[in-house]
Amino acid sequence: MVMTDQHRADFSRRAGFAIDTTPFLDKLAESGAQFPVAYTAAPACVPARTSLLTGRFPSAHRVTQNSNEYDAFFAHDLLDVLRAADYRTIFAGKPHMYRRAEDFDSYSGPYFHTEGPERTALDAEFDAWLDALDHGVSQRATPFPLEQQLPHRIVTDAIDAVNEARDERPVFLWVSFPEPHNPYQVPEPYFSMFSPDEMPQRVNGPEAAESKGGQWAWLRELEESKRPGYDDEWRRYRANYCGALRMLDDQVRRLMTQLEAVLEGETLVVFVSDHGDFVGEYGLQRKGVGMPECLMRIPLFFYWPGQIPAQEHKELASIVDVLPTLCELIGQDIPAGVQGRSLAPLFGGLSAPDGVFSTIYAERGFGGEEYGRAERPPLHFPYEGRTFDELNSVTQSGRSAMVRHGSHKLIAHNSGRVELYDLDADPTETRDLSEEPDSRDRRAQLTAELLHWTLRVQDDLPRGRYTVKTTEHNWTRIGHPTED
Repeated sequence: MVMTDQHRADFSRRAGFAIDTTPFLDKLAESGAQFPVAYTAAPACVPARTSLLTGRFPSAHRVTQNSNEYDAFFAHDLLDVLRAADYRTIFAGKPHMYRRAEDFDSYSGPYFHTEGPERTALDAEFDAWLDALDHGVSQRATPFPLEQQLPHRIVTDAIDAVNEARDERPVFLWVSFPEPHNPYQVPEPYFSMFSPDEMPQRVNGPEAAESKGGQWAWLRELEESKRPGYDDEWRRYRANYCGALRMLDDQVRRLMTQLEAVLEGETLVVFVSDHGDFVGEYGLQRKGVGMPECLMRIPLFFYWPGQIPAQEHKELASIVDVLPTLCELIGQDIPAGVQGRSLAPLFGGLSAPDGVFSTIYAERGFGGEEYGRAERPPLHFPYEGRTFDELNSVTQSGRSAMVRHGSHKLIAHNSGRVELYDLDADPTETRDLSEEPDSRDRRAQLTAELLHWTLRVQDDLPRGRYTVKTTEHNWTRIGHPTED
């Protein structure tokens, strides 16, 4: 399983992006089962990674922010399933999850965005340089060799760990890259590979965040107050981000080349990210507000030569679907409490009943009431100098849930506010249709779909003495959708 962090799904040639950022990954995806319309469960690292491990949405696993990973609630997770199947488990990279080093047979990390295990003085110098960027955008090529970059160090660790795994047990290798998450930096040749001048024009600038108002405008004001004129560098920001994607692509190629020379038997590759990145859209950097497509959509594909046919699947998939899919692929039962749906039957050509994959759902927020724009809420650390946290008490206040069906997407907030967008006509969600008379029926339909989803994700753990009726593949029909 190869995982990236804050990887925007539409920044690849196979997704229609003008810049060829990930040629090797594109080739793998096109040779396997790819899901071009896949979603995260929540647009934040730890909640999304907890959903990956447990196959559950945040309201069920109870991890709703990056600071409460050890509150995760579940019966059995991915590592439990793999242990039951007698897999050797190897981890290398960024964890940001409730599982610890001792939970794996082999563990290399933690690699975070400005640090990793420092085995040389040059590693330590590079990590200090990263830290000094303060999660910003570098205006120059990183003055260190590629070998100091965290993805290179992670792949080296992963290859070494696999080389040491000499018994007959099957191997589960999880390679988790911190990139392309901020800070936005790359060495040569990647810094010069994509010129800022050739970056595709973004759809919206800062005026879109200001027009959307509320938490959007608050975050825009925060970023501007901390880094005046920061949006002027959006093309450099995008160029660095694209360079980081190509650097990751080359490291995955390096990983696969080495593993194919060492591992015997068949190899299944799962590629996934936890969530996306604004990459300058709305005049914003990183993540932190709302549930726009650039944050919610994630890359997802399964590559298994000879076992999984090459096919682009139109079903709306989720990060919570990875665990039940792997369960069926390795012949293990789906654990109790898993809310995801196995994608495995689709690989063999089986069609799901209407309503199983025609809608998708996700969540966001820390809870409580939403903070108003003029309020001064408590922040969990002082914002000194240029430092700021986009996942803060304001941008994550309240709770939101979204549902998509066809080209339409509805977002409901616990404040009572509702948003409705037509993604075909308005892919960046700047025209809210929720109050337009012509959209009344569409709003009612998606509200019903959202209600069905919120009922479906109510947790059925812990299970008492009574037997819960389950469905094959965890395929549960949601609502009564009608096709456009």
